[in-house]
Amino acid sequence: MVRNFFILLVLLSNLMLAQNKLNLIPYPQKVQLLEGEFVIPEIFVLSGDLPKEETEYFKKRIGSQLKFQYTQKGGEIHLTNSIIPPASGTDAEQKKEYYLIEISPKQIHIKSYTKQGYFLALQTLIQIIEQYKEEKKIPAMKIEDQPKFAWRGMHLDVCRHFFTVDEVKQYIDYLAMYKLNTFHWHLTDDQGWRIEIKKYPKLTQIGSKRKESMIGAYVDNTFDGKPYGPYFYTQEQIKDVVKYANERHITVVPEIEMPGHALAALSAYPELACTQGPFESATKWGVFDDVFCPKDETFTFLENVLDEVMKLFPSQYIHIGGDECPKTRWKECAHCQELIRKNNLKDEHGLQSYFIKRIEKYINSKGRKIIGWDEILEGGLAPNAAVMSWTGVNGGIEAAKAKHFAVMTPGAYCYFDHYQGDPQSEPNAFGGFTPLDKVYSYSPIPAELNAEQAQYILGVQANLWTEYILDFKQVQYMIFPRLMALSEVGWGTSDPKNYKDFEDRVISHFKILDKMNVNYAKSIYNISGKVIPSNNGIAYELSTSQNPNGIRYTLDGTVPTINSKTYQTSVSIPNSLTVKSAYFEDGRLKSAISSQQFTVSKSTGKKITLEQQPSENYSFGGAFTLVDGIIGNVKQLGKTWLGFQGKDVVATIDFGQKTDFSEIYFNTLENKGSWIHLAKSAKIFVSDDNKDFKIIMEIGKEDIQNAKGKIQLKLDKQNARYLKIMIENAGIIPSGNPGADSKAWLFVDEIGVN
Repeated sequence: MVRNFFILLVLLSNLMLAQNKLNLIPYPQKVQLLEGEFVIPEIFVLSGDLPKEETEYFKKRIGSQLKFQYTQKGGEIHLTNSIIPPASGTDAEQKKEYYLIEISPKQIHIKSYTKQGYFLALQTLIQIIEQYKEEKKIPAMKIEDQPKFAWRGMHLDVCRHFFTVDEVKQYIDYLAMYKLNTFHWHLTDDQGWRIEIKKYPKLTQIGSKRKESMIGAYVDNTFDGKPYGPYFYTQEQIKDVVKYANERHITVVPEIEMPGHALAALSAYPELACTQGPFESATKWGVFDDVFCPKDETFTFLENVLDEVMKLFPSQYIHIGGDECPKTRWKECAHCQELIRKNNLKDEHGLQSYFIKRIEKYINSKGRKIIGWDEILEGGLAPNAAVMSWTGVNGGIEAAKAKHFAVMTPGAYCYFDHYQGDPQSEPNAFGGFTPLDKVYSYSPIPAELNAEQAQYILGVQANLWTEYILDFKQVQYMIFPRLMALSEVGWGTSDPKNYKDFEDRVISHFKILDKMNVNYAKSIYNISGKVIPSNNGIAYELSTSQNPNGIRYTLDGTVPTINSKTYQTSVSIPNSLTVKSAYFEDGRLKSAISSQQFTVSKSTGKKITLEQQPSENYSFGGAFTLVDGIIGNVKQLGKTWLGFQGKDVVATIDFGQKTDFSEIYFNTLENKGSWIHLAKSAKIFVSDDNKDFKIIMEIGKEDIQNAKGKIQLKLDKQNARYLKIMIENAGIIPSGNPGADSKAWLFVDEIGVN
């Protein structure tokens, strides 16, 4: 009988939870609904011993909806708390972000071990009040919560485009709302030096400006002709921002780039380079050969800079960049080559490790630690360094296996400068395709790590690079709502199987963002299209976050109206055509018009295999992307291209039966500033058994360059079941090019056969 009563209680609790669905982001670890309701009073009486700064923040956030009054006396108090410090140092670290909220019909009580835990509880309480303010009643409940990951971060690049102190503070407020606790401030790069260093005034006098800026897509290679800057933060402004973040229990981690991404600094102090210059802050985006030269005067300069930086930022970690450092100048520099010989270094990668280790030793001597992008692994990791794994997950895996801490921020999931909706209906972005559901699907602990190694994964971070983000409204657009997905991933309560539930909670939070006048992306309202194999061809699936019965579409290229075809099931694509679709509600258009052009050939929808897989950042759709009937847009490296770094494309298409054909086409890209090079060569093979292949054509580098990567091959008439195409990567980028000595990228779109 007792057992049955317990089961009944569980069922009733689940029913109450379903009826009173909490729109919390991130969702707490434990939620228990209780009997009764807390009636939101006309005047919210606050216990007089509540932590003052945090409570004043709470009042400000929710103050337009409630009136508040402090009391030191007894009687009815609506918000009380108890902060009980944990017994041991280990406990303190584990429990500093723990909180318990108990909402009874009489009052709301918060228990925590620290003010930080209390502050996080207030964020949850604010969201609960937002949800129930109209009803004036909050269900009684108990919430016990703490995050899974210690590092839950957002990055902001202020070098490519600058944002004011007030805008940076707004950014920090967004992090606080969703319980992120680390703000990574990218302060120096090739395109601008943004932090005042009193010992080196020319850094901001010269390095904080550039003569013009690149505009449009990178392949356009056009500039605005307008001077940019001088833009930088004074040390007083930096202190103000750090204090503001600290009040919200957010750690600010500064990034001072080295040894690469140094052009702005070299424009001010050219003597720190391997060559004489002159230099200027970069006007293009990308990677440049001129970097800091590892000589004593450079280290003196950097140590002096870091001294001033560490006085401004109390963070445990100082980010030293370490990414994308071409070795061209070091190879040609007599001093660098002598340094390699003198220190028995293997090569220039060893010299990079020498550089990072020397900087780390200095920062460690000041009681701090370094963190850097995963290229700091090159040549051997500095003894106490933490790694920020961005090129994929391998950097984090390597660091954790070597017992170094790592923050996971792989571009495929955590780069918010990527497109978040159909690139054709989104503002210009850097590339890639990282929609909300993909961010939400990320698991920061790689499967390759065992339990002991997994403890070295500090957490997760998303990055916002601002090459194509011109103002703060666009910053808002790119981070929202993806920041919400990151929040729940970092908290450890995300569940991709329940994505629809998360999406519903996101849509409920749009009301909060509307009140804050935040320019969030509404991409989830738009029609999402997915190409699938169907009956030896392809079909097009359409979906929306709303009722799918509201989708209308056309196949003749005309704009859909409420009277167009109603979407019911996937749309067959038997030949080349254009699908246009939109979402309608109450007879009115509620979404952008989505448009997708299909070019159908004999390879479209056929089975395809790849011998080597594309980079995670550019792998949307996998191998099928090469036979999905969609020609890639050269300005948008999002959904329609596969990207391979340092790898050849070896694709085999199975027509299913012997097939006649006499033409093959595919496209590759060239964008040397982003390390993207045309293919070196291509070979075509045929087979009837998928074992013995016969080569039928080969084209070289000159032919590919003459065609500008748009390859159309006329063949003698062929009849075969299998077609293999080998597209050779350019390999190591040669000297004189951005990214010299690094692996080139090869981008390929559709492989068409007629």
